[in-house]
Amino acid sequence: MAKYTCLIGYAATLLAAASAQSSAAASCSPTLSASYAAPSVAEGYIARLVANNLTKPRGIKFDSQGALLVVEQLSGITALTLVDAGQDCLSVGSRKTVINDTTLNHGIEFSADGATLYASSPEAVYSWDYSPQDQTNTSEPRILVANMTTSDHTTRTLLLPQHAPGLLVVTRGSTSNLDIEAADLSTGHSQVKAFNFTNQTGPYNFNADGLLLGWGLRNDVGIAEEPISGGIYTVENSVDEMVREGQDIHENNPGEELNFLGYLNGTASLNQGRNFGYPECYSAWNASAIPDFNGTTGDQFAIGDLNSTINDTSCDAANRQAPRLTFQAHMAPLDILFNTAGTAAWVTFHGSWDRTDPAGYKVSVIEFANGDAVEPTNSTTAAVDIVSNADNSACPEGCFRPVGLAWDQQGRLFMSSDATGEIYVITRADGNETSSAGSNATGTIPTQSASGSGSGTTSSGSASASSSSLASSTESMSALALVFAMLAFMF
Repeated sequence: MAKYTCLIGYAATLLAAASAQSSAAASCSPTLSASYAAPSVAEGYIARLVANNLTKPRGIKFDSQGALLVVEQLSGITALTLVDAGQDCLSVGSRKTVINDTTLNHGIEFSADGATLYASSPEAVYSWDYSPQDQTNTSEPRILVANMTTSDHTTRTLLLPQHAPGLLVVTRGSTSNLDIEAADLSTGHSQVKAFNFTNQTGPYNFNADGLLLGWGLRNDVGIAEEPISGGIYTVENSVDEMVREGQDIHENNPGEELNFLGYLNGTASLNQGRNFGYPECYSAWNASAIPDFNGTTGDQFAIGDLNSTINDTSCDAANRQAPRLTFQAHMAPLDILFNTAGTAAWVTFHGSWDRTDPAGYKVSVIEFANGDAVEPTNSTTAAVDIVSNADNSACPEGCFRPVGLAWDQQGRLFMSSDATGEIYVITRADGNETSSAGSNATGTIPTQSASGSGSGTTSSGSASASSSSLASSTESMSALALVFAMLAFMF
């Protein structure tokens, strides 16, 4: 009898566990569905759709109370209150308009105390007093930086560096694909600058004011501060339709770039304020496809027809600052975000239009150590794919297009997709924080990318991945089968 009592007790335990697993799977059942194939995800990671029906969501940022603020192009700024049902089962509980301004199109930041909200239009940078408790602005907009309007590349990304309080960094791109005016420093085109707003008396003029961090940067959209050293890194979208020596080389050249712009904390750097090349010089991705070029990936070369004044010598290290890393041409990196340990930089690649075979449309991670990328400057494998589209041939219409990145207080990574009007969350399958990804020695940056046959999971729902739900259901059924088998044996 004692044996039967023990077996019955064990059966009850299995039934309880099966019920809990079944309940967890049910509570995480998909409630949102994408109109395209579920993304491919690297081993050890999960990608989940948590919000949709947004208007071209770009920059995203969490406020101090955990609301996700989203810049919606042609609309303004919206606050999303997220409901967390456990096991990273996230959904949108409410949406609230914070700023109703159709000119706001990309940049967003918060002050360290969470009481000031910053955002940008093509023309200006604004700030508002902000109440995170009410998710409302409590003042009229103040213009901090102005005179930035251009006919193309109209995003103005913002960064409040933690190592240099009181400074606001603003990026500004070119006014056309090949903007000759960008060669003139006084135009303010294709530049990144920092502005001191602690004792500001009026709006700064971007062209004439501010501390120059770098110029010759065609369209530096993504910008981030490495959290340990305070180094400023950007990701740059390079030129389209490139021709050299009469030969069309645009399919695989020039490469997109990761640039190091120095520091704002007083640390000296030769990179700060340098010319990074545009519009005369560009970085090689596929060096063998560039006529009359003797360099390798990451080396800079001149555009157009070469002569005594236009040649690769003018693009060497003595005259132009080369990128820290180079990426496949036309992937269009739009954001970069470091984890708190400074061991990984996440990058969104919005995706190409100027290429026969679409490239990009993914979120990747780059390993860092001691304030610098681990891979050498000529690396072609530094960016490891974590979330990508299953079939790029369906892009750009039939896939997600990542833009903004943000950490929440639990170390989960959120990503906006402007083309599909969605927000995704990227988590780790082992329950650890996504922000803990770091050294390859720990296995947290996978050696196999998302485009491979990794065992990561995706979901078109607002909660757990469908494969995880299936696994939970299978485990529950197995447990129940074992219970019934035991009962049959006993009686």
